[in-house]
Amino acid sequence: MKRINDKSDRSSVFTIIGIAAMLLLTLTKVMPSSQIAGYSVFVGIAFFFIVEAVAKTQNVESGLRFKTVLADMKKPGVILWMLLPIVSAVATLIAGNLIFSGEFVSHVMGRTGSILSFDKIPLLIGQVIIAALGEEIAYRGFFLGKAMKLFPFWLCAVISSVVFAAGHIAVGNVGLVIYDIATVFIDSIIYAIIYHKSGNCLLSTISHILCNATGIAIALIFF
Repeated sequence: MKRINDKSDRSSVFTIIGIAAMLLLTLTKVMPSSQIAGYSVFVGIAFFFIVEAVAKTQNVESGLRFKTVLADMKKPGVILWMLLPIVSAVATLIAGNLIFSGEFVSHVMGRTGSILSFDKIPLLIGQVIIAALGEEIAYRGFFLGKAMKLFPFWLCAVISSVVFAAGHIAVGNVGLVIYDIATVFIDSIIYAIIYHKSGNCLLSTISHILCNATGIAIALIFF
């Protein structure tokens, strides 16, 4: 029993350290010239695997399970929640451009232009997949998933989503930036619910990919 407690204590310590590091990196967004906030994703990924190793998490209990994707997808409500961000992506673009006179798409393209190659579709597809997987491992698999072992789900969902949304802040019109971050926060809450229902961040990753791919396709085709 002592060994189990020690293992749990160590994983809790690493969870707190990892979350604190992600928070500190994201806080650098208050400085427009800072370029290190994005490293919070890499920190989250690293600590996900560190905590799972320290806790000696079994494959069936891991927050990143390839073998059980189909079974996890069949859990109550999961598929519907996975599809919801597609609707969110369409509504966000249409409403954003109506409210901000066509400037919203340009803002999002500018925010993501440094990591996505919009003029090279095959490369863009790979970038969208890798980016979504990395963010989901970091923010749902680690930040949310490991914090849930210490605190209530909704508290962890809200805090992790605030931090996730803050990491997407970009320079621009105040109202436009607030709208952008608010929609990212809403999508993050949806991904959190998917993770909570399925226990597998691969499913929130699929939803994240569908959301981003839908938004990018609409922006490139219609705007």
